[in-house]
Amino acid sequence: MAVDGRDVDDADLAGVAEYKTVLQRVLESRPSGTRQRIAAALARNRSFVTQITSPAYDTPIPARHLDLILEICHFSLAERDAFLGAYRRAHPNRHVAARGGQRLRPHTIYLPNLGAPEKNRQMDALVADFIQKLTDLIVKQ
Repeated sequence: MAVDGRDVDDADLAGVAEYKTVLQRVLESRPSGTRQRIAAALARNRSFVTQITSPAYDTPIPARHLDLILEICHFSLAERDAFLGAYRRAHPNRHVAARGGQRLRPHTIYLPNLGAPEKNRQMDALVADFIQKLTDLIVKQ
């Protein structure tokens, strides 16, 4: 079977479902709006968040999104260990360097309304991408 342009087998899909099940339990115990906060932090729409957080979908969570998800959801140590253990089993060839502790702080910026939802989404994605790259540059020094 192909997912996101790559071949995966049933064991891979079972592994993806395993860590998504852990994530789903965590999300169900968090306040409403948590999925929306994830979508905003990733500069994606809620349907993307649904696809990467629901065990019903085969879409894996990109490794670059793990830190944000772990921080926004406020995983306990046990939840974090269960989630990352399942993630590593599902994706043994991916480098998972989830950092501990609080890495993010909220900051609100106001952008112009471009008058079209797609243009607004593109601007949001560009700003989020810029901030992520800037942060990666600073952290790697």
